[in-house]
Amino acid sequence: MGDIRFTKSEFSQHLADQKLMGAECTSCGSQYLPPRPICPSCFSSELRWVDMGTRGTLAAFTTVHIATTRMIEAGYGRENPHCSGIVQLENGLSISAQILGVDTADPTSIKIGSALEAVFLAQGEGDQQETVLAFRVLD
Repeated sequence: MGDIRFTKSEFSQHLADQKLMGAECTSCGSQYLPPRPICPSCFSSELRWVDMGTRGTLAAFTTVHIATTRMIEAGYGRENPHCSGIVQLENGLSISAQILGVDTADPTSIKIGSALEAVFLAQGEGDQQETVLAFRVLD
């Protein structure tokens, strides 16, 4: 297992391939997202990549009116806020991501427990292009 790398670059490459991948410890079975090179439960370095699936539910959220440079370039900001949330995946792990398909002008319409599905957004251009994880509301 020495050739498996759990780096941001490898994680990003999986996102570019439209896969949400995490790490699973082959010693104790614990899973981690984002992935990590050492299991915090048993301290083993014997981990492998595993597919985390693409579905989950909205566990928490906030609307963001002050955007990062990347989000401003994507068209978000004070007049067009975006939604950021914690998604609980079907396997029980959670990850933060942008939430699409919600009305950020009316945050009371955004519902905890909404069914979500992963989408993989290409942002930037040329050598600066990267794929970022987001989730879209299904119901």
